This record gives sequence, structure tokens and C-alpha cells, in this order.
Amino acid sequence: MTIAEADAMLTGPGGFFETVTETVNGVDMGVVASPHRSLRDLLAASAGHGGDGSARYYLFDDGRSATFAENIAQAAAVAAGLAERYGVGPGDRVGLLGANQPGWIQGFWGTVSAGAVAVAMNGWWKGDEIRYGIELTEPKVLIADRRRLERLDGDPGVPVIGMAPDEADSVDSLIDAYRDASLPGVEMAVDDPAAILFTSGTTGRPRGAIQTHRNFLAYLSCAFMIGARQFVRFPGESMDAGGPTLASSPLFHVSGLHACAVTAVGAGSHHLWTTGRYDAEKILRLTEEHGIARWSGVTTQLWRLVEHPRLGDYDTSSVVSIGGGGSAWSPELQEICRTALPHARVSVSIGYGLTESSGLAASAPDDVLRDHPDSVGYPLPTVGVRVTDDGGAELPEGAVGNICLSGPMVTPGYWNDPVATAETIRDGWLRTGDYGYVRDGMLFLVSRRSDLIIRGGENIYPTEIEQRLDAHPAVAESAVVGVEHRELGQEVKAVVVVGEDPPDEGLVSELRAWVAATLADIKVPVHWELRTEPLPRNATGKILKQVVQGDADYDFIEE
Repeated sequence: MTIAEADAMLTGPGGFFETVTETVNGVDMGVVASPHRSLRDLLAASAGHGGDGSARYYLFDDGRSATFAENIAQAAAVAAGLAERYGVGPGDRVGLLGANQPGWIQGFWGTVSAGAVAVAMNGWWKGDEIRYGIELTEPKVLIADRRRLERLDGDPGVPVIGMAPDEADSVDSLIDAYRDASLPGVEMAVDDPAAILFTSGTTGRPRGAIQTHRNFLAYLSCAFMIGARQFVRFPGESMDAGGPTLASSPLFHVSGLHACAVTAVGAGSHHLWTTGRYDAEKILRLTEEHGIARWSGVTTQLWRLVEHPRLGDYDTSSVVSIGGGGSAWSPELQEICRTALPHARVSVSIGYGLTESSGLAASAPDDVLRDHPDSVGYPLPTVGVRVTDDGGAELPEGAVGNICLSGPMVTPGYWNDPVATAETIRDGWLRTGDYGYVRDGMLFLVSRRSDLIIRGGENIYPTEIEQRLDAHPAVAESAVVGVEHRELGQEVKAVVVVGEDPPDEGLVSELRAWVAATLADIKVPVHWELRTEPLPRNATGKILKQVVQGDADYDFIEE
């Protein structure tokens, strides 16, 4: 069964996903009918997971855990405390600033249950960036951990609730004081803001992308459709291995908040959260100890797992799938994942989306990737995809241009930034900033618009050069950037991380020939820089090319 046939079965008459037309931000569009109209409704419904809410919701690697029933009670208590002690009401903002921990999750569910807006601040920010986030969103209270507050070097200007149990006026103290509270009954609409998530900020100040209750519910619908597609296409294949899903992405990002914390409440699934700096061997140990069923993460993290020298020392047979998103994976990484985990029934699946599309818009399962490893798959039902030129005119199939998305998962805009909103969202269509094309219904990514290199009038997309370089056995990772040239406009430069220290002098010639063997001459880097230190990345794993080029400082503080 093709994916198009599966989608027709799932969303057609009598299908599992009933699609109705609703007006969203002034645009009529198809949405999946849902019994829930807010995250509070979704949270309340999780009381049935395990029959009485007794199923485990989360377990952190330090032993802290909660069932779904406990999570509801904690959220109700936090919501009551926010309202009574801090005067937080519908539409007010509550800042969340901290490492992944139960207090972050409790603060989030308490905030959205009160009808307030959870401001998910980047935990890697420095003091000036934190103050920028506070000034932009004007939270009524800030839930933060001590390490982040210390970066401010002064009063944040708003009341503070400690995120960790040992901090004064902590989330835990709110839960103790209001433990008999019930979920509030404040009115909220499906298109009310529920959260603000910040864009990566690889160029300029990060923007605060609004996430409505509808956006979160639309993400859930898309995520559930991915599983339903697999079920109807391969009915004899069960993905229910009983083990938890690995959660190592930051909660301030869609990969941690939407894909893990919220999806688990909607699906009744169990996540095992890691704390501290990403440690591949710790994850291998946790996989063996807890029978982790699903690995997910950005490409850098997965490379570290599948190429770890002690991978074979741990029992990873519980892992049935490996997934990730954000960009296309190199064919080499896909094959290494399949080889490293031959027992996984679905070795690789990729989702494509961005913060402004609630993290998901298209998906490629393993069988599609085997035939089209450079694709990010097929758009999900209710998601519109089109490719346009710079003037907004739609391009024919196969032509490279601006990828635009529409649907109920698209943000209504950026907080307090009408100019950026108008530039990015037009008539319900989100200009993603990605370059790509559509072929046979599948979406292919080529490059970020900001990464595009124009040499003598020819467009050069760094991604294909980087993927070729990364396939060389001597290359750990790479970044391809443009450098100014008087006549050509730009030339191609490759910054390559190698394992040798110092690098062999003949390696550049070898790498140049390696690229030239498969790519056009104009794509072969003219300038080369070999490094032994890892490339700078932000909290979501994206390489900071401005930092690589020396045009910006590395402003993030890693865990």
C-alpha cells in the first residue's frame, strides 16, 4: 500500500482521522477533528492512561518519576499557586528557564492549565539573551533553576520560582501548598496562545514563535498519523515493544516539548529523560537497563551512539526504531544506523518541520528512505506544501525554490513582532527559509536559504557537499560556507573536522578529489580549513555557520 492510499484510508469517509474545515487565523483549512480544544483538556484526559492514570509518564535518569495521575495533580497545584500567589491569569506569560527536569514539565502543565502562556527560554542562553527574552515577553513570573539565574548577574525584574526542589519558593513548595487543588476551569479557546518558543537565532536575535493550543493538537494529529500510516501499510508489524522512548532533546525546543512531553500525555507513552551534557555511553547503559525501545535525536547525537566504540558491549536489542528530524540525514548515517541495530524493525524514520510549523510537516519511513535517502518524505494530511520563487509564484514540480507550508500546525506569528510575522506568513502560508523541491509527491531539502552560496550566478547548496564530505572515513563532521570573491561573488569553503592531530598534509588533496568524483567542479571547495575540535552548535544541534566563519561569537553555554 502506498502512503497516498494509506492517507486516503485514514482520512476518508469512515477513516480513523475525521477531517473537518475550520477557520484558522482568517483562513479556511482542513483540520483533524479532536475531542480536545486545549492542552488542559488533553491533560485531563490522560487520567485514563493505565486505566486510572497509574501508568508512568516520565522517568529521569536520576530516578525522579511521575505517573499520569501524579502529573495532573502536580499541574493543578502549580496552576493554583500561580493564580493565587502571583496573580497569573489567562494570557499572562510565565517564563520557563532551566535544564530538563521535572520542575520544567510541572511548570509547563501548570501554566497552560491556567490559561497562561509558557515562555520556553533557551537554557543555553547567556545573561543578555535571558534579559532579552524577559523584555520581549514580559512574564509575570519566572520559573528558573539556579544555574541560569546566576548568568543574569542581578535581579531579573520579575518574581522567581525555583525549578529544583532545594531552591526557595520552588515548584515543589507550590505543589505541597496546593496539593488539594483541581485543574482550573478558566475559559480558553483553541487558537489562544499556549506557549512561545524561540527560533534558533543563528542570525540576529531569536524570535518568539507563538504556539497555540491548536498548534500542539495539530502536532499530535500529525504524529499519530505517522504511526497509523505504518499500521495500515504493514498490518502485521507491531511497534509496541513496551519499553520507554529516549528523551534527550531540550524541553525548550519542539523536539523535547512537543515530541516528548506533550506527545506522551496524548498517547499514554513513557519517556526516559536524560540529564546533563549529552553522554552517548550513558544512553547505551540506560538502553540496556530500561529496555529503551526508541532512540531519537539530532544527527550529531545519533552519530555518537552508532559509532561509539563500546556500542557492542551493551544490549541494545530493545531498540525497534531510530528517528529524528529537522533536516535530511546523509545516506551514510542511515545505513550505519541500520547496520548498528540490525534487530530494529524500522531502522530509520525522519520527520521534517521547524519551530514555526510546530516541529512536523512531512515524514519519511524506512522503506521510503531506502529508495529515496535524500528525501524528507511525504507531507502529512492537513499539511500543504508548495515551492515558490522569490516573488511568491509557485514553481513546477522538480524546480528548486522556497519551501512554504500551510495547515493548522503553522504558528500565527512571532510575539510582539508584526513586521517579521508579515514577512514570514502570507495568506496562511509559512515561508520556511528552506530551499527544496517536490518530486512525485515527496519533499526534498536542498539548503537553508541563509546558507545558499551563489558563485558566478549559479546556486550552490552546501548540504550536498557536506553530505559527500561526511561520507569520507577521515571526516568527523563538516560545514560548507561561502566566502567573498571579487569576480564570482562567492567561492566555496569547506571547514572539516578530522580525527588526526595534526591533520595529514595530503588530506586536502584527497578530500578535493573525493568531492570531485561525484559533484560538479563548481561545487568542489576552493578553500579548506581542517580542524580537530568539534564545530560550534546551538542547543538543537544546528551548526552555527556564522561562528564557523568568524562573523559571530559562540554565545551559548552548554550543560
